[in-house]
Amino acid sequence: MFILDKLTEELIEPLVIGGCILGGGGGGSMPKGKRFAELAFEMGTPSFIQLDQLNSLEETVVTVSGVGAPAAKNQYVKPQDYLIAFELLENALGKKPTAIITNENGGFASVNGLLQSALTGIPILDAACNGRAHPTGIMGSMGLTELENYQSIQVGVGGKPGTDARVELVVKGSLQGSSKMIRQGAVQAGGLVTVARNPVKAEYIKNNGAIHAISHAVEVGMANVNGKTPEEKIENVVSVLGGKVINEGQVRDFELKTIDGFDLGKFTLKSVSGDYALTFWNEYMSVDLDGTRLTTFPDLIMTFSAETGLPITSAELADGVKIVVITAPYQNLRLGSGMFSAKNYEIIEKVLDIEIIPYITSLVGLDKTAIGSYK
Repeated sequence: MFILDKLTEELIEPLVIGGCILGGGGGGSMPKGKRFAELAFEMGTPSFIQLDQLNSLEETVVTVSGVGAPAAKNQYVKPQDYLIAFELLENALGKKPTAIITNENGGFASVNGLLQSALTGIPILDAACNGRAHPTGIMGSMGLTELENYQSIQVGVGGKPGTDARVELVVKGSLQGSSKMIRQGAVQAGGLVTVARNPVKAEYIKNNGAIHAISHAVEVGMANVNGKTPEEKIENVVSVLGGKVINEGQVRDFELKTIDGFDLGKFTLKSVSGDYALTFWNEYMSVDLDGTRLTTFPDLIMTFSAETGLPITSAELADGVKIVVITAPYQNLRLGSGMFSAKNYEIIEKVLDIEIIPYITSLVGLDKTAIGSYK
């Protein structure tokens, strides 16, 4: 297993590329993530540690993320908003956290925490709530929704100051109720808020998080970067993920709607061997050929530019774009505990009107979470 010992400025490119690939269509903008990471190194030196480098598993770890719709046009979150959100969470928590993790991997999500670490000196853990991107907060909750007495603390900051869109929310309560309010805040703020949330002990991360998720993003990104041609870049990624290329073709009938802070849609991949139907909810959810399901979330489904070999998110697609679609089995990803509960997938089936659960019984039959009370 590839394990990163430190995070340097030279690793920004493979980190955001690998993060974007593991985003599976979501996870935020890769160019914005690159700029955000560069800004972090301009303003300080983000620190990076492994879980076993903490003094104790009793230490407090918090999650930082963005919540919103990648395609929303009126997003407004500035670097100082990340620090404001972190400071508001510290005040609500009553103490300074020991480490930071991101909620998921993605073109932007994988660099969540770099700026906060550069400005506060608090290190980023080589872990995430989930090692791939996911559409709902519950999936990135590491199973906290299953705990009877866990009180969530969530902060969301975004929107242009001095306007009605400005939001600085501090919410305490159930994880689901708090997540819903933060999502509403993102809508109010123009489509995006930066979030700091859900303090837990490091031991909980060890048992329920996606350990080495950042190392995995760099490993996947390096595979892409090292390719000399578009074809080689994609083949390298498929090889390191143990996946396969589904097909190459042109995007047709692209539909995207932004509803309640989410990007929902579908399109057809028109290839010489057939027409593939893809659905997405920020992340790609399914690929079908002639009515037969080929792959289903949380298996990784990702699109690449056929011309450059670089990943393209669902929000960046349009009719006529030439792409390559790949998939990799979930067993080769780093998944957090929030991905192992069947009920967390029911909302996808309802919103997109497609079947998910019948195709992932081997996953949701597993119970990674030790259900009980939070200690």
